[in-house]
Amino acid sequence: MTQTILFGIDRLLADSALRRSLAGKRIALLAHPASVTADLTHSLDALAALPDLKLTAAFGPQHGLRGDKQDNMVESPDFLDPQHGIPVFSLYGDVRRPTDAMMDTFDVLLVDLQDLGCRIYTFITTLRYVLEAAAKHGKTVWVLDRPNPAGRPVEGLTLRDGWESFVGAGAMPMRHGLSMGELGHWFIATLKLDVDYQVITMQGWQPDAAPGYGWPLGERTWINPSPNAPNLWMARAYAGTVMLEGATLSEGRGTTRPLEIFGAPDIDARAVIAEMQAFAPQWLRGCKLREIWFEPTFHKHAGKLNHGVQIHCEGPYYDHEAFLPWRIQALAFKAIRRLYPDYPLWRDFAYEYEHDRLAIDLINGSPLLREWVDDPQASANDLDVLATADERAWQAESKTFLLY
Repeated sequence: MTQTILFGIDRLLADSALRRSLAGKRIALLAHPASVTADLTHSLDALAALPDLKLTAAFGPQHGLRGDKQDNMVESPDFLDPQHGIPVFSLYGDVRRPTDAMMDTFDVLLVDLQDLGCRIYTFITTLRYVLEAAAKHGKTVWVLDRPNPAGRPVEGLTLRDGWESFVGAGAMPMRHGLSMGELGHWFIATLKLDVDYQVITMQGWQPDAAPGYGWPLGERTWINPSPNAPNLWMARAYAGTVMLEGATLSEGRGTTRPLEIFGAPDIDARAVIAEMQAFAPQWLRGCKLREIWFEPTFHKHAGKLNHGVQIHCEGPYYDHEAFLPWRIQALAFKAIRRLYPDYPLWRDFAYEYEHDRLAIDLINGSPLLREWVDDPQASANDLDVLATADERAWQAESKTFLLY
């Protein structure tokens, strides 16, 4: 029989001994829509109902505490929570980092954020920023840990020096394999922060167990941690499909399967799949590619019929250890470049407050991936050699921080 999983929030609520050191302290919560308990109560409401805790503030990351913002780069304002009468500060509005005034509203910050296991997902950058602020102000941070739904596999190039950004919190590969609590320990160690930090660990998380391989499928309900993260399959594909944000291809925003699909009105998806299979068939294991047609209702290529591809990483086609989402998306770019050498693949626009660097390079933490795609001589092995070295180095480095 499988052990019932308890997330950090569930353990904190159930065990008053865990909360003892919070007595008399001013508590703030950093949370988003997926910050819910086992019975789907929002963590803010569940914590506010405890008589022994004094909630004095809350913080919302990108997309907001309640998750009202549909697209990227749509800011959220500060507001007063109507139910609890406490200020809710946006860390994706006028500021990305908490201000001195915000830090003055609490003694202990509880961080309860569902991550997707991908470097570009900005909740981990927000975690870094609040840890740095806590070190500066002498505040305590507790992470109420949650699963990494993409599990333990590691993939992608490591972010290079000087490429840190809001979508690049540190020198890790695209798919990092850690939980939020583990990442907090890594940030503290690498940034040499002196901060009072604790992780309320999960009970019974088995990151290698079928069928969820990271997410307790069948035990816990999936709540979108951001508006375009609708299911586990998206979370699995995301370490690759997120790169589409730096490309002119649609990533399926404006459809019901965002970030599981890609396409454009002016490509032949059947030819793209064939070229992918010819160029690097070894990268396509563990999933199934299917030719599709779709018409986004908003965002890129809105209202136009797109020929595209769906990456099926569920059911009988999914092999957790074999699946390589980052290489699959890199391969799709390469196939398009080989079929259409002059295709305007890279999107040139201001991305996450950066104006002077291409979005695709910011997303990858260096120009290396784009240069590989655009080099007609570059082989699959060339990218493999670069990425494998980074992946092995990260696995060795991050092993120290594993809590499960």
